[in-house]
Amino acid sequence: MSNPVTDLFDADYVCLLRRDMVRFARLQLRDEHQAEDAVQEALAAALAGSERFASRASLKTWVLSILKNKILDTFRQRARRREQALDDEVPPHEPDIQGHFDGSGHWAPEARPAEWGNPEQALASRQFWSVFEACLTRLPEVPARAFMMRELMGLETADICGELGITANHCGVLMHRARLGLRACLGERWFAGEGATS
Repeated sequence: MSNPVTDLFDADYVCLLRRDMVRFARLQLRDEHQAEDAVQEALAAALAGSERFASRASLKTWVLSILKNKILDTFRQRARRREQALDDEVPPHEPDIQGHFDGSGHWAPEARPAEWGNPEQALASRQFWSVFEACLTRLPEVPARAFMMRELMGLETADICGELGITANHCGVLMHRARLGLRACLGERWFAGEGATS
């Protein structure tokens, strides 16, 4: 009987899927070997559990959800081994946010972001995502992880706090730092015109 997972797992498809999975895992884990391991385990689990694929989502979405769980397992293992004191880490180049906002929390007139052109066109550009990825890797490790867990993996604040061993307050600070860092980097490397070619 035909299997929707193994039928789609031809060599070309697996090559492209694996490339995207490794990129995602590498950004999350910041470790080449652990990223490769997580991807291999996710692909093996997808093939072994192919009967659970109900075609309600795309195959890529389903396999990436398995990879997300493998990445979370790696985070749990790291926390148990206490290899890093993530909650005590302070970014070496924390953005200066003084003067960016007025008393009501809105952008101060002199700090208002410049016009970024057509966001829809930028988001559709493969080159934009390459620049975004480069900016993400330039962030300090902990804010980058918190941002990716929230925005790319869709985790709730409580789950992020549990994985990183931080408080909700600290999580909010990390997200703020990550967004400011990304805004500064994208403003310099993309929206200022340096990378904004189609």
